[in-house]
Amino acid sequence: MARAQEGPRPGSAGDLFFEDLDSAWPLRAEHIEFFREHGFVQLRQVLPAGLLAHYGREITRLTIELNTESRPLAERSTYDRAFLQVMNLWEHSALVREFVMGRRLGRMAAALLGVAGVRLYHDQSLYKEPGGGITPAHADQYYWPLASDRTVTAWIPLQAVPREMGPLGFFARSQHAEFGRDLPISDESERAITAAMQGRGFDFVEQPFELGDVSFHGGWTFHKAGANTSAQPRSVMTVIYMDQQMRLLHSMNESQRNDWQQWCPDAQPGEIIVTSRNPVIFAE
Repeated sequence: MARAQEGPRPGSAGDLFFEDLDSAWPLRAEHIEFFREHGFVQLRQVLPAGLLAHYGREITRLTIELNTESRPLAERSTYDRAFLQVMNLWEHSALVREFVMGRRLGRMAAALLGVAGVRLYHDQSLYKEPGGGITPAHADQYYWPLASDRTVTAWIPLQAVPREMGPLGFFARSQHAEFGRDLPISDESERAITAAMQGRGFDFVEQPFELGDVSFHGGWTFHKAGANTSAQPRSVMTVIYMDQQMRLLHSMNESQRNDWQQWCPDAQPGEIIVTSRNPVIFAE
């Protein structure tokens, strides 16, 4: 894919990080082929350390400020021990908005999905505290009222993630598996999905992340993460992209009904999701 330089966006800081947010990264055909075969791809050195430090300070500040979880880890459910989770930080900070709307990652998401453009579904920070538990096996799209599988999540660590911090791992080629699509994150999903994936021969791929690495995984790709046994938080920002032509699905469960109201306000089932919360991030 050719490298392209784009002009400043309205309202952009236009500082030294602009090019790294918006210019094309050299995504190769083999990266796209790997993603489409395996349902995920982990890419090296996509974003520079200085950029991640610059935006990461604001992401961390907001995660701490907006987080509502105050119970000790021992008093929480398996889901709530997995991470502190804050969504749509871009609506609370112009600086985070710059990061989330960056066209570098949006362009990569569109290429991996094979679509002409992508819009935002929502962002979320995922901070696994020291001593935080596992993230049980699951597929994200269980929660999403979206009519097709043209969805992808960029998982962006704000520091290196060695194995002891619980890097994200993926069941390779599981994106077409039907079993487990009706299971929310829970102890049951961890047991049942892990056993099913192993029984069907889907290899579990877990690798450390260096600072600057970014992974992408499809909405129906099953994945999980280990506990954080280190002494520091595992700080991660995610951006969830969907085809710019994505239509709203008639909700199949309560979680999807909640997501409809939270992240796709004013959208109607069967119609393209065009709302103020779902702007187009990249389009050819």
